[in-house]
Amino acid sequence: MGKKIIKLLFIKMVVFSFFVTVQEVHAEGNEGKSVQYHSVKEIVKKDLEFPNRMARFVFDSGYTFEYPDAVRGIYVTGNSAGGERMNSLLELINSTELNAMVIDIKDDHGYLTYKPEEDSPFYDISQNYIKNTEELMKTLEENQVYPIARIVVFKDTVLAEKKPELSFKTADGKVWKNRRGEAFVNPFLQEVWDYNIAIAEKAAKMGFKEIQFDYVRFPEGFERRDEELKYSVGEYEGGDGDNVQKRVTAVSDFVAYAREQLAPYDVDVSVDIFGYAATIPEAPGIGQNFSKISENVDVISSMIYPSHWTSYFGIDKPDLYPYELVDAYAKVENELLAQLDTPPVSRPWIQDFTASWLGAGNYKRYGKEEVEAQIKALKDNGINEYLLWNASNRYTSGVNYTP
Repeated sequence: MGKKIIKLLFIKMVVFSFFVTVQEVHAEGNEGKSVQYHSVKEIVKKDLEFPNRMARFVFDSGYTFEYPDAVRGIYVTGNSAGGERMNSLLELINSTELNAMVIDIKDDHGYLTYKPEEDSPFYDISQNYIKNTEELMKTLEENQVYPIARIVVFKDTVLAEKKPELSFKTADGKVWKNRRGEAFVNPFLQEVWDYNIAIAEKAAKMGFKEIQFDYVRFPEGFERRDEELKYSVGEYEGGDGDNVQKRVTAVSDFVAYAREQLAPYDVDVSVDIFGYAATIPEAPGIGQNFSKISENVDVISSMIYPSHWTSYFGIDKPDLYPYELVDAYAKVENELLAQLDTPPVSRPWIQDFTASWLGAGNYKRYGKEEVEAQIKALKDNGINEYLLWNASNRYTSGVNYTP
């Protein structure tokens, strides 16, 4: 009996010795730490890095907005959002399958559509269209309207006139403006980027769930004025690319930078883009490359209003054929997005207005049938999200938004 006990003790000692040896082998190179169970626990904690991930800042606005089954939205100016028309727009959404609003926060001129605090750097470029932003967000929350903040980026007459060095100048030193009297600021400059992202951060803090950047481009026809205008290319000076590629890179870089800066606010980032940008390798003057922009956003919103096309896709008078135009475009876009590793959601802008400026025989009056035709063309191509544009915010009644 005594021999058996001695034998068992000997076996236990051997097993214990082996266990310690194994621990020593796994602990090699562990900066001279003594071999003990707690050393193993420390390694596991270090690998998982729970404290760092848990400490990451994510902003909470206090509002609750759920992403709909599919975003079906309308454009709303700051004036409408803060005025009487908001009641009829809410009624439209509550009585139909529409569920979202794209609301101007920085408009086409460069003004904020609400008054921030008086010490805000944006106070002097703000309008009092939306008199109470908290009341607006509560109303949207109560009516389950998905809120998207529209921010016009590089078309900005207000900033261009305030700081001409951030714009494009003519030979005589004046700020260049297009035929409509609109000025643009320079997409090459970091200061311009940060200016707009600061406004986007304000919108995210208000409670908007998505930041939609519009006019993310150089002025139309810029390739014809490139040699005439005076402007800085900032950090894009030198390098191998020509001016076309520099413009494309600057625009794409802004989008990527904006998404990175807005990440802590838990908002989606979307960009409006010309529909024709998807049909060519890149738009040479304005700097838009459909694929490069799409790689850096959560949502891509191509403006595919039939009235805005020339004889693309073999359709001589596109405004007369809303289904055929949208159907042809959707096929091109789907092919491009399928080539991306992580494609964004496609949510095109479609037409709910009549383009009478095209002249007799080139346009038709848009109503229920024409709006539904565009929606059906998208749906037939697997695209279930869309936004309706009408500059005056008067939308067609009686439309089936989920045909």
